[in-house]
Amino acid sequence: MSEVTVASLAKVLGMPTEKLLEQLAGAGMTFSGPDQVVSSTEKMKLLGFLRRTHGKDDKPAEAAVPKKITLQRRKQEELTVSAGKTKSTVTVEVRQKRTYVKRDETEAPVTDERQEALRKLEESKARNDAELAALSEADRKRKLERDAEEARLKAEEAARNAPVAVEPEEPEFEEEIEVAPPKPSPRAAAPGPVGQIIIHEPRKARPVAPKPAPAPARPAPTGPNKPGPGAAKQTPPKGKTVRGSHAMVDNEGDEGQASRFAAGQLHLTDSERARRGAAGNRKKSKVRGPEPSRTASGAHGFSRPTAPIVRDVYIGDSITVADLAVKLAMKGGEVVRALFKMGVMATINQVIDHDTAVLVTEELGHRASKANEDDAEVALVAHQEDVQGERKTRPPVVTIMGHVDHGKTSLLDYIRRTKVATGEAGGITQHIGAYHVETDKGVISFLDTPGHSAFSAMRARGAKLTDIVVLVVAADDGVMPQTVEAVNHARAAKVPLLIAVNKMDKPEANPDNVKQGLVKLEVVPEEWGGDVQFVPISAKTGMGVDALLEAIAVQAEVMELTAVYDARATGVVIESALDKGRGPVATVLVQQGTLKKGDYLVCGVHYGRVRALFDENGKQTDQAEPSIPVQVLGLSGVPDAGDDFVVVADERLAKEVAQQRDAKRRESRLVATAGSRMEDIMASMGQDKDQANLNLLVKADVQGSVEALRQALVALSNDLIKINVISSGVGGITESDATLAATSKAVIIGFNVRADASARRIIETNGLDLRYFSIIYDVIDQVKQVASGLLGVEIREEILGIAEVRDVFRSSKFGAVAGSLVVEGTVRKNKPIRVLRNSVVVFEGELESLRRFKDNVEEVRSGTECGIAVKAYNDVQPGDQIECFERIEVQRTL
Repeated sequence: MSEVTVASLAKVLGMPTEKLLEQLAGAGMTFSGPDQVVSSTEKMKLLGFLRRTHGKDDKPAEAAVPKKITLQRRKQEELTVSAGKTKSTVTVEVRQKRTYVKRDETEAPVTDERQEALRKLEESKARNDAELAALSEADRKRKLERDAEEARLKAEEAARNAPVAVEPEEPEFEEEIEVAPPKPSPRAAAPGPVGQIIIHEPRKARPVAPKPAPAPARPAPTGPNKPGPGAAKQTPPKGKTVRGSHAMVDNEGDEGQASRFAAGQLHLTDSERARRGAAGNRKKSKVRGPEPSRTASGAHGFSRPTAPIVRDVYIGDSITVADLAVKLAMKGGEVVRALFKMGVMATINQVIDHDTAVLVTEELGHRASKANEDDAEVALVAHQEDVQGERKTRPPVVTIMGHVDHGKTSLLDYIRRTKVATGEAGGITQHIGAYHVETDKGVISFLDTPGHSAFSAMRARGAKLTDIVVLVVAADDGVMPQTVEAVNHARAAKVPLLIAVNKMDKPEANPDNVKQGLVKLEVVPEEWGGDVQFVPISAKTGMGVDALLEAIAVQAEVMELTAVYDARATGVVIESALDKGRGPVATVLVQQGTLKKGDYLVCGVHYGRVRALFDENGKQTDQAEPSIPVQVLGLSGVPDAGDDFVVVADERLAKEVAQQRDAKRRESRLVATAGSRMEDIMASMGQDKDQANLNLLVKADVQGSVEALRQALVALSNDLIKINVISSGVGGITESDATLAATSKAVIIGFNVRADASARRIIETNGLDLRYFSIIYDVIDQVKQVASGLLGVEIREEILGIAEVRDVFRSSKFGAVAGSLVVEGTVRKNKPIRVLRNSVVVFEGELESLRRFKDNVEEVRSGTECGIAVKAYNDVQPGDQIECFERIEVQRTL
């Protein structure tokens, strides 16, 4: 471990060295300069000095430990309650809660408040002791006075009863035994023998009224069951306190005899007395107090709120109506009612988005806040920000774009055939769509994009991944729709553009036509004063290919493309597929760092460990550096084309991020299908009655084809037919796919894939429509034909001719006959007609007779006069028009 000097410690603390030296000197430590070493003991000494300076205890704070533990227990029992002839079962739940508090080992520091409380407590104790001593002294004096008075009265009584013989020991016996009557008065008090005083607990002294002297009593016979002369002084029952004299008889000496005398049960034995006492206790009625649960006081009492409670509710990207009701502490029906008032048709189990949840929360009078649930995503971002290192030059990524049949594939074939070692000649590997070649100027990575209009998303994705876009335009064809689209994608991605004018070997090649067409798109060649390079090439003969590669290398050198090599890899998925033997296979382009075998990575909603890496030629490799496309094996599923991938440290973080993204995607799908608004429901009412539905199940070999097919087929929908892609995926047609198609009555489309034996069995049993394709043109045409068959036929009216009535003649056979002149088209016999008067239809029927002069004819052409007899209509007038038409059936098409 390196030594810490004064200068390094000051740098860590963020303070000047001179100030630290002053603090060290104040703590009693002398340092000669900033280079002197500071030990750990000196650091602790400085810390204690600073804490004492700021008025704090220099002892470190003890670790926080729980001071209180609460244990809860819940138990349920069932009781059967009988109400007349019926019985009901009541569930009783007993809840127990115990709290254990840890006592502090050291006493709390004595504060001013504690000192004041202790002082008041001591004063209270002193006052109580003084009152107790005063009471004891008063009781003693009263006892002495009573004893003296009793002695005087006894002496007088003895003098009056001198003839009566009394044994000298009897008075002494009667003084010791006092027999109480059966029903003593609660206020009566009898003194015990002299000197036997029992002091009560400290109580407030009451004033005692002076008692009158008792009248002289006659002598009463004495016996075992008769009261003696001292019976006038009644003894209270055992256990009762007497406040009259603050004294009671001391019965501790002989508890059994005292209780026997006090109860007046001298004639009973101990067992009989115990039995009668128990019977008497049972006869006493109990007075029940109010139940604690009935009262509003106590810890569990309910207090009605005096004002509305406003709650802070944290809401994520989406939430179910039930969960929102729980957070609002409201019933679910109230939240659903509020949503209905806002125009959102949602049930308690449906999912609503964040904005709708915030609106309904504020409508109900609470505050809504955004919940941060992206803990794994935040950790992943922090993981990516740690990527640092030396940046080095990387190869350029070039995307070839252009219209269909303009020679993109032929150009890539020529580059690959001439720039790659012998034995790898042939067409481009179709399942990867990306590869790199060695040139004299270095390595160049190429991305191949299809030219069909349905693959617009793939072309846009390729433009975003690339550094340079090479636009291939045929010299004999000029600028086409996909050419314009490619220019727009390149501008949106803000990448430089190179124009490769292909097919220059043809005699009808016209490069100036290509330049003029691109100038209209603001793509101006360098020779015309612009900044775009135009390179004439021929993919068939190889003319200009070297010049094109030279232009690509120069452009890459100008852009100064760099990347960090020694770091965790990040990149983008170009294409993905499901291989029957290898599982999910993803073609990725590394943009930063180095992808190695055994790395853990997150790719969209999937994660995994890299089990193997393959280049575009199918050869296994151990790593892939920036700008190099490779195939990755080991993912948990087939990722979507265009997803980013990130290499992480461990599988735990990768799994958390993937699961969180999958949950968000699922919630987004639920939000898209739930909570229809009233306006949408009202607008869609009546549309499904006349609109046909065509369900499709699409399976393809790669993810890009699935995406393109799905978009192209859904785009064929119109007001008459709705095309639903109920399921789409990568890989062969399985038994589950066939079962789903049979359930939903869908047409199965396999693009470069086939159905297995179990799927074919289900397809044959249910008579499903299964079609295989390898060209996207054929897929779209076939779906149009199937959709047209569902649309049926449409009946149209075609006007054949119009005749103008010049005069009306009467015929005994036909009635009114209109002498007419055919002014337009042809009037044919046995065709329906309409009679128009002032351009308004007044009659619709059939021709009964069509004659020219006296001959019956089948048709009369324009510019010819004829006689027309309308069947069942004789109100023809001069100036009317007779319109001849026919009804034809036309097959509806998309």
